[in-house]
Amino acid sequence: MNKVRNILNQCQLFGGLPEEHISEIEKIAVGKKFNKGNIIFNDGDDGTGFYLIASGSVKIYKLSPEGKEQILHIVKEGDTIGAVPVFSGQSFPANACAISSCHLLFFDRKKFIQLITGKPALTMNLLALLSARLREFTIQVENLSLKDIPGRLASYLLYLSKEQENIHCVKLNISKAQLANLLGTGPESLSRVLGNMKNKKIIEEKGADIRLRNREQLQELAEKGKRSSNP
Repeated sequence: MNKVRNILNQCQLFGGLPEEHISEIEKIAVGKKFNKGNIIFNDGDDGTGFYLIASGSVKIYKLSPEGKEQILHIVKEGDTIGAVPVFSGQSFPANACAISSCHLLFFDRKKFIQLITGKPALTMNLLALLSARLREFTIQVENLSLKDIPGRLASYLLYLSKEQENIHCVKLNISKAQLANLLGTGPESLSRVLGNMKNKKIIEEKGADIRLRNREQLQELAEKGKRSSNP
């Protein structure tokens, strides 16, 4: 099995589809490579197609009128970016930038819509993907608007634990500055919260690895971390 076929079989969107469907999808996939820091698309660009991340990581972010960046998602290998506006026929609602060297597969909107017509299994996969996106945005809005910084960080660490399928330790695949941005705070505030969690023996930090020493306390922070004053 070639590399592209293997990527298609393992990704969330196409996984589990019959091989004949995968073969058709492979024919319309266009490989694109981006270096770290390259813009993939800008907020407001026409949604002419969507991307599947074959390797690397991409940040999805918005810019305020003053130019302040707010990261919405860090998207990794096997996931897609730009799918929602493609199927709504609208422009991209945010920016996408490579945060590492990336290999992406691009799918033209018109070709893909023609392809999925009459394929209910693929349509159901798309619905599941878009539903997951909606849930992610709902959780992020809740975290940023209703929780204090310790609550946001605890929620994110538990999310990584689930994503990485490791209940004892998680690996941060982004910088501390990017993590602070994702959580809607500053590096100094994040550093204080991390230090406080370490002092209370909730977590233990070693480079990019964070050991979850007390999941119960993390869960309590995530569930009860209502916004008060910033630390």
